Amino acid sequence: MIFIYFGSLLDDDRPAHELLCCLTLLKKKKTFVGDDIDAFLETLEKKKGMSYQSADHIATENRPVLYVEHRNLNPETELKRYFGARAVLGDQRSKQRQRQFHRCTWMTIFKDTWPRFSRPGISMSLVESKDGIQHFTFEHNRDYQQVQFKFFDAVESMDPNNFVVLLQLNPYHIDSLLQLSDVCRIQEDQETARDLIERALYSFECAFHPVFSLTSGTCRLDYRRPENRAFYLVLFKHMTFLEKRGCPRTALEYCKLILSLDPDNDPLCMLLIFDFLCLRCREYTTLIRLYEEWEVHRNLSQLPNFSFSVALSYYHLSQQEDISPVENQQLKQKSNVLLQNALIMFPGALMPLLDLCTVQPDAVVSSHAFFGPSSQIGQPPALSELVSLYVGRCHSLWKEAGLMLWLEENVRKVLKRVDLHDPYLEDCQNKRKQRYQSAPRNIHRHVLMSEIKEATATLPLEVTTQPGMGFDPLPPLDSIVSYIRPERQNMGASNESTLSLFFRSLLPNFNLQRPEDRQEVARAGRELNQEVNRLMVAMRDMLANIQFHEPQWENNHERDEEEWD
Repeated sequence: MIFIYFGSLLDDDRPAHELLCCLTLLKKKKTFVGDDIDAFLETLEKKKGMSYQSADHIATENRPVLYVEHRNLNPETELKRYFGARAVLGDQRSKQRQRQFHRCTWMTIFKDTWPRFSRPGISMSLVESKDGIQHFTFEHNRDYQQVQFKFFDAVESMDPNNFVVLLQLNPYHIDSLLQLSDVCRIQEDQETARDLIERALYSFECAFHPVFSLTSGTCRLDYRRPENRAFYLVLFKHMTFLEKRGCPRTALEYCKLILSLDPDNDPLCMLLIFDFLCLRCREYTTLIRLYEEWEVHRNLSQLPNFSFSVALSYYHLSQQEDISPVENQQLKQKSNVLLQNALIMFPGALMPLLDLCTVQPDAVVSSHAFFGPSSQIGQPPALSELVSLYVGRCHSLWKEAGLMLWLEENVRKVLKRVDLHDPYLEDCQNKRKQRYQSAPRNIHRHVLMSEIKEATATLPLEVTTQPGMGFDPLPPLDSIVSYIRPERQNMGASNESTLSLFFRSLLPNFNLQRPEDRQEVARAGRELNQEVNRLMVAMRDMLANIQFHEPQWENNHERDEEEWD
């Protein structure tokens, strides 16, 4: 009877942990042999695991590749999977009964440590709905615009304390939260930096339009509008914090969300990090599916990260134990072909990758001209930027056991193809010369926000010489501005910086302003240069006329020499 009962449980949909507890109790009471219980437990776990995986697999195939699930936007879902609900929630359940009512949100939960929430003046409106796609935009009311102008003044002051003062009066101002979060992160206060981003995310979600959906994949936000850009940046920074926190599956869900807001233009170039997050959370089929569906119209194989990561995904799938030998051989062969193609298309990635993995290549590889220094020096600047970004971000993924042996095996095969003058090599060489002359602006923006030193070192001068702001890095050249900041009045001396007050004390006519007109800027620059030159001439004259006189001492030979000791 016991085995008949458990046989019915195997086909039931009850939670697996209830069955395991029942079996464990029977084992303690020694109802039957312990080895039989252990074997049955193992069979039960495998059967339940296979049923869940097959159900998830069927559901995933019927959904769009960028489908976003509400429950996966909450990092607690992933943490519970790793550590259990009791370890993650702790005593939060008892505190939830005493918590005051707040609006139910999907992306973040209101914290008791936050200031009292009141609408800061942000709203969302539906611009148009066409062919099943809804275009939305965030809007700022007049009060929020005035706060925004004060924020610009705080940015120009270069004093982080001004952001703190502004947030004390307006605790849910988005750009101030973004900027102060960067300050805290630079000061290595990661907890506060993450908390500020979550507060901004909560403010945005409370302003959503009733029709706006995070999961439908049909809602669009135009990045050219400054009001929308802040939402993109908050999502990106939140995703980055989640990945560093050890929640790559949740971070992947936010990556999908950002990409779905504008998949055609991809203003933050999320395709450059999509593969990394898929490999981190072992969503290999998701990465392969996106690659197969988008390769035709997006040429994903021309991105180094996709070329290497898709090959890596096939390799990991071939290492799974629940596949047949024939399928294993097919996946392994597919991974070998893709990796060899990636090495031939991007030969400059091998040596930096081995260097960051602290692997010394053998003499045959290091001395060969194909993978030598010329492969890196001869790369176009845009390709060097993409390769450096991939190597700097994904090199840790190659440190797993067995991967270096697989890489070494395929590197040797590539060298044989090079020596045999494979026609594919010439084709790849022509593509490298033609397709990577200059990188688009969204790639530069992604590199700036990722802060990977290997990639930022390859940015062109026209990007690095521009004044960068954390709340709006590398804004689009065709921005759609809905309201304009009024022209600044001549500020009083009490609000001027220390440097400005110093120059004003020396030069009464000195006035530091930022005119909008280019002619006024040039004229102000010439006047400033003239004033500085006059100051320098006066200082030279003053220094030239300074004379040092030797002190005259009285000839007192009877003076006690020990007075100076």
